[in-house]
Amino acid sequence: MNRPNFSVHYKLSFWTLVLVTLWLSLVPVDQLPSELHFWDKAQHALGFAALAFLGLLAYPGRTLSLLVGLVLFGAGIECAQALSGWRQGDLLDWLADIVGLLIGSLTLYAVRMLWKMRD
Repeated sequence: MNRPNFSVHYKLSFWTLVLVTLWLSLVPVDQLPSELHFWDKAQHALGFAALAFLGLLAYPGRTLSLLVGLVLFGAGIECAQALSGWRQGDLLDWLADIVGLLIGSLTLYAVRMLWKMRD
């Protein structure tokens, strides 16, 4: 069965999520919507899981470079937070980002396996 090519949509979704993640990570905490005040490590893991999932859909032949780039993106966010004066950089947040990347990657792998079994 042929699937439609959603590459442009995946790329647009991925880059939109990158920008939203950057904004949410760098604004002062008191400016964040109250709905986003739940366990910080879960936020990191979920956000980076979504980034990995969408990024791997958008750039399927660039798995290693995408994941390394997202690991560095997470580290950059933590460094920027540490320098901001209104946020704190946290090594455990960065580790939660990496766990999220693993979860997102494995989820996409599982979805692809299900697609193959269905065909």
